[in-house]
Amino acid sequence: MKRVAISQSNYIPWKGYFDLIHDVDVFVFLDDVQFTKNDWRNRNKVKTPTGVQWLTIPVGDDLNRRICDVTLPDARWQSQHWKTLRQLYARAPFFGRYRDFLEHIYLERRWATLSELNQALIQWVARDVLRMSTTFRSATEFSATGRKQDRVMSLLEALEAGVYVSGPAAKAYLDADRFTREGIELVWKEYSGYPEYRQFHPPFVHEVTILDLLFHTGPDAPYYVWAGRAAGVGLASAPAS
Repeated sequence: MKRVAISQSNYIPWKGYFDLIHDVDVFVFLDDVQFTKNDWRNRNKVKTPTGVQWLTIPVGDDLNRRICDVTLPDARWQSQHWKTLRQLYARAPFFGRYRDFLEHIYLERRWATLSELNQALIQWVARDVLRMSTTFRSATEFSATGRKQDRVMSLLEALEAGVYVSGPAAKAYLDADRFTREGIELVWKEYSGYPEYRQFHPPFVHEVTILDLLFHTGPDAPYYVWAGRAAGVGLASAPAS
């Protein structure tokens, strides 16, 4: 059965985001929905000598727009973000392994929209770095209708999904019984049991950008995203009604 996950694109998201991608055959970027301020869409966390710090892309104050409509007219943030990453991680064991690509992203490219940037970075990490075979699609490719669960069900129907893997936050609005009626297995993703690695500036923090993991572990990153998790941790089927 085809396994599907649906989520908004985030800026250089944490390892759990990629763990979810690894669990499915098709991952759908849900970027044609309302942009939310002070969220993961345009920011993420990095480790610093004085604690965790936000790395934020300036996007203005307009909340009346979809994620895919958020433009990035001022590119000055790009060199600033790269400078911060270089200062914080240049001494990490595998910083050099990813430096050329990230310099291209931050110093040579100009990004028209937040969605374009987020999706490019996510697909690079998933495909080129973590070697996943997951197919990426965009919700804008489909004629999905409705809000929240209705939109999710519309996308799953279009994709002929047999299994829907969802983050736990969606428990607030997803009705497990409806999935049962539609013949789709609902699976709740769990984000626990991740192994720790040698990380700058203790104590260890899991909820930081995936770049922290890549710079510190390099080719061993898959172990810390999915392969090294405790047996039985990671997926939990929704209880039958």
